[in-house]
Amino acid sequence: MAISVLFVCMGNICRSPLAEAALRMECARVGKALIVDSAGTHDWHAGQPPDERAQAVGEKNGAPLDHLRARAVRTSDFRDFDHIIALDNDNMAHLLAKQPADGSAQLTLLLDHVEGRAGEDVVDPYYETDAAFDQTWDDVSAAAKTLVHKLR
Repeated sequence: MAISVLFVCMGNICRSPLAEAALRMECARVGKALIVDSAGTHDWHAGQPPDERAQAVGEKNGAPLDHLRARAVRTSDFRDFDHIIALDNDNMAHLLAKQPADGSAQLTLLLDHVEGRAGEDVVDPYYETDAAFDQTWDDVSAAAKTLVHKLR
């Protein structure tokens, strides 16, 4: 059975879809089968595609996002996924507060998987410039490379 990973940010339109796309791309590159999804701690954008700037960065890096749709984290996610990975400490706090007693998913922070970056947040590019989306891509790509090898 394939290992499953859920990436979580606030609205599921910037960071977590980029992380999902980066891990899918890295899995394809190394021939690793994982179940990968993303969600948000809030449902503000449920059903909407990722932010256009996130889509542009994904497309530029060979990882289209236009097929993805935002959704909120569900209680069942804590049982259905092996790993739930928060993109920042605020979202980790939301996940810890929402985690049911019977949740079996391992909760971690994304940059904890990158050497020398433990405890750091992936900066939310939503209110930033386009360059911030490129930085987010760099961060999630670096994490995807280490994750795919840790989860082998």
